[in-house]
Amino acid sequence: MKQIPVVTTETLAGYTIVENLGLVRGNTVRARHVGRDILAGLRNIVGGELGDYTKLMAESREQAIDRMLDDAQSLNADAIVGVRFSTSMVAQSAAEILVFGSAVKLRKSSD
Repeated sequence: MKQIPVVTTETLAGYTIVENLGLVRGNTVRARHVGRDILAGLRNIVGGELGDYTKLMAESREQAIDRMLDDAQSLNADAIVGVRFSTSMVAQSAAEILVFGSAVKLRKSSD
């Protein structure tokens, strides 16, 4: 599997975009665990990081990125530029992570 650069910028240093292949995206919807919600509520009282939620969000972001990369590879893209993340609540205890960007073909700059 070819490594595809994923950047938040609109360009990639040292390269020229020669073709825009279109929007690529990946998402995942994750539900929270009721037992963890109770512990998180207790943690809210005393303060501190909600480690289980931090881990859940990190895993969700990685899964969404992997799905976006699969989408880009199906287009034979060289890179994904302009990458952005979005989150939204889809139910009382479930959230969606969406990542999207533009799949592009590149040429090495001759500068």
